[in-house]
Amino acid sequence: MTATETDLDLTEPVLICLLGSFRVMKAGAYLPMPSGGKTAILLSSLALRDRYRASRESLLEALWPGIEAARSAHSLNSLIHALRQMLGDVLAGASPVIYSAGGYELNVSAGVGVDVSHFEAHAGMAERQLRAGNSDAAVRSWLRAVALYHGEICAADDMRAIVQRERVRALYLSLLSRLADQYFRERDYRSALDYALRLLSHDPCREDAHRVVMRCHVRIGERAQALRQYRVCQQILAAEFEARPEPLTDALFDRLRLDPAGV
Repeated sequence: MTATETDLDLTEPVLICLLGSFRVMKAGAYLPMPSGGKTAILLSSLALRDRYRASRESLLEALWPGIEAARSAHSLNSLIHALRQMLGDVLAGASPVIYSAGGYELNVSAGVGVDVSHFEAHAGMAERQLRAGNSDAAVRSWLRAVALYHGEICAADDMRAIVQRERVRALYLSLLSRLADQYFRERDYRSALDYALRLLSHDPCREDAHRVVMRCHVRIGERAQALRQYRVCQQILAAEFEARPEPLTDALFDRLRLDPAGV
């Protein structure tokens, strides 16, 4: 079933947050929970898996590596029971983690959600709105997605988490770029500048963002700052890659020097 904008704005009784830092929200309030504890490892492991599901063996290895299986299985049951006592009252008595066919999964049907999924759902909604020709709605969806991104996925550094972290980070940077471009097209140069600078704070080597910053500065009457931005771009690329700016960036710099009104 395709999510609607209304669906994407719903707040589940339990929300597992992995963007920026590990957090659990219960009925809209954050629960005190250590990020490196067994509960955090369990919930993070499930939240990053396909269909929020992991085999019993993989969870036991992640939570109690090298411990005898029967003993660690008992500990896992105790951990899941404690989670039910902690969160079950907002899930109509259900457990937030359930067992099924040799594995465990987040109880989505009872009302458990994940912030990463909301972020991706808003981004996906924006794409559908763009295809339908509704750019205003797409911008609103981009803004909702960006508001959810409090930082990179915070989870164990296994291969699955690393891949997920980079994929979601790349999507976030793409949304910042699209917002900057959209606001520039709308001649809202202050907002375009804000999103381009936010993009550069995460990826200083993005020349497309440097160019947007240069254009925004000149459009709001800050030609000297636009020229300085070129030097910033030049210095960053030289330090990071021993490379020069792209021809497009050089050409924009020349236009800023010789014909700023034409930028």
